[in-house]
Amino acid sequence: MQEIDQLCINTIRMLGMDAINQANSGHPGMVLGSAPTMYTLYNDFINTTPKDYAWINRDRFVLASGHASMLLYATLHLCGCGAGNSPEEGTFSIETLKHFRQLHSDAPGHPEYSAGSGIDATSGPLGQGIAHAVGMAMAEAHLAAIYNKEGYPVINHYTYALCGDGDLHEGVTQEAISLAGHLKLNKLIVLYDRNNVTLDGALNMSFEEDVKKRFESCGWNVLQVKDANIIKDTKSAIKKAQKSKKPTLIIITSIIGYLSTNQNTNKVHGSPIGVADTDRIKQEIGWKEPPFTVPSAVYEQYKEHFYKRSKAVYNRWRRMMISYRVKYPELAKQLQDSLDGNLPIITYPSYEIGYVESTRKTSGKVINAIAPQLPYLVGGAADVAGSVMTKINDAKTFDSSDYSGRNINYGIREFAMSCAQTGMLLHGGIKSFIGSFLVFSDYFKASIRTTALMKIPAIYVLTHDSIAVGEDGPTHQPIEQISALRLIPNTIVLRPCDANETALAWRYALQSKDKPTCLILSRQDLITAANPSYEDYLRGAYVVSKEKSQAQLTLLATGSEVHLAIEVQNELNKHNIDSRVVSLTSMELFDRQPASYRAAILGNSRSKVVALEMGRPDIWYKYAKQVFGITSFGASGKAKDVIDYYGFTATKIVEKLL
Repeated sequence: MQEIDQLCINTIRMLGMDAINQANSGHPGMVLGSAPTMYTLYNDFINTTPKDYAWINRDRFVLASGHASMLLYATLHLCGCGAGNSPEEGTFSIETLKHFRQLHSDAPGHPEYSAGSGIDATSGPLGQGIAHAVGMAMAEAHLAAIYNKEGYPVINHYTYALCGDGDLHEGVTQEAISLAGHLKLNKLIVLYDRNNVTLDGALNMSFEEDVKKRFESCGWNVLQVKDANIIKDTKSAIKKAQKSKKPTLIIITSIIGYLSTNQNTNKVHGSPIGVADTDRIKQEIGWKEPPFTVPSAVYEQYKEHFYKRSKAVYNRWRRMMISYRVKYPELAKQLQDSLDGNLPIITYPSYEIGYVESTRKTSGKVINAIAPQLPYLVGGAADVAGSVMTKINDAKTFDSSDYSGRNINYGIREFAMSCAQTGMLLHGGIKSFIGSFLVFSDYFKASIRTTALMKIPAIYVLTHDSIAVGEDGPTHQPIEQISALRLIPNTIVLRPCDANETALAWRYALQSKDKPTCLILSRQDLITAANPSYEDYLRGAYVVSKEKSQAQLTLLATGSEVHLAIEVQNELNKHNIDSRVVSLTSMELFDRQPASYRAAILGNSRSKVVALEMGRPDIWYKYAKQVFGITSFGASGKAKDVIDYYGFTATKIVEKLL
């Protein structure tokens, strides 16, 4: 190893230790052990540029083991990412590193995505990072198939991820690597830092799998590097991986907490090694710089290798795109519009009052009305496309024989599907949706949370929304799921009551720029009851059936229960009780409205509001004193019988109201 290489590696290590010690918090083990891997990756391979970090053809990097965040922050500092000028002025300046893990710092405990910052994905929840990388590789393959022409490799880059032992424990990783192997995503390269230690102790306390065979069985190419400190071997492995026709796992054996007193033990996983031990390491390696100091030769090395290489690749791409825009103007405009988030003017279907159809079927029709107008829309489902109605008709399937397809068969991999969609959207250049049964949103709610944290406008089509599922019984009947989704910050939950609301829900979801949207759809047919304006829909609630003169009650409901509320209203009229019916399209949107609007819709007295939803009632009490909900699991039987058993009929509700 050349002296300058070792100096750069030691700089990453020492910046990491200085920041972790100053914060008195962090994970030094992987920083010390994986610094050679990180240096090799950025010094010799990754192409990106601080001048335009949103560049669509940049290589992507996901630090799946997000707890080793200082490994990434130190590297991004040396690369000057986030500003386009110099390491001193970039997002990850020395001052930023000094405030590692402090309130409002740009260097939080785990990497958090921000466009143009150099962080390609929020990471920390183990396993999700690899699945995000799979999605990025899927997006690269799809866009390359759409936009690349002979002599014009518009999209042509790699996706890298660095993971640890913990990532491979999580079930979502198995789903993700299985999907990636099936799709033959050969531009996906995962570097596995195998240090044989987890937080609780030695890896063999809980994990003895043959990782090589595991990945090979899923269709991956597997390479091995025996010592992370021999960077020429890592460099050679990455070069081989780039030529593979399969996704590649590079197993790199390292020593956690390398050089520290407690190296190779769990004591260095998540606790600072301290100033004394850091000073001892500095003395051992001949490090004479004060804390948070970078030798000028290190900056020069990154400029000569990372920066010059990336700049040259970027400039060649820009020159190529000038010609591409002339030769393929429509494709160039489509790509640019997709990157800028510029939706075309889309015509959405509308339906006559009285039109009868389940909202899942209407959603499928809306998708197919949108798809020809939005060519960069792709979607898929977890082996239930025929049930959740997510197939784009007359579109090909995305697979290893043709990545241009718009229909993605994710298989029964709900968690990986959700993470992959997030990765695709992080990559950019597409609009995406995924579908599953609502009850199975529990399998990927952690992914929805991460997506919401990153402010990514993912779309989740969640059908079979209540006990009206019927014979499939309580295992398939959602009770608490809608409430759970509503509790995720920065997430919009829309439960349409009919065909027109379904079309409006899709319009909102496609126009969202910084929030994921959950579309909650029925299995059973519903009668189209109203035709609200988009403006009224965006307010989160509107009156769907007015009172005769002066409302004594407001009946508040979503989805199929809006129709039940109208039936209740008609029955109450027979008892001379005047009421209005309000369709609550979205709690999140409604809660944003001025108090005056909320009062105009609900009335001024909570005691005069009755809420109806076939699910957990708890969250509804902020609007209503009386709530008709369900606090137990469902039951197996015909939908009509199950609904009657739980009291969701006009007769039974009116009996309780009188």
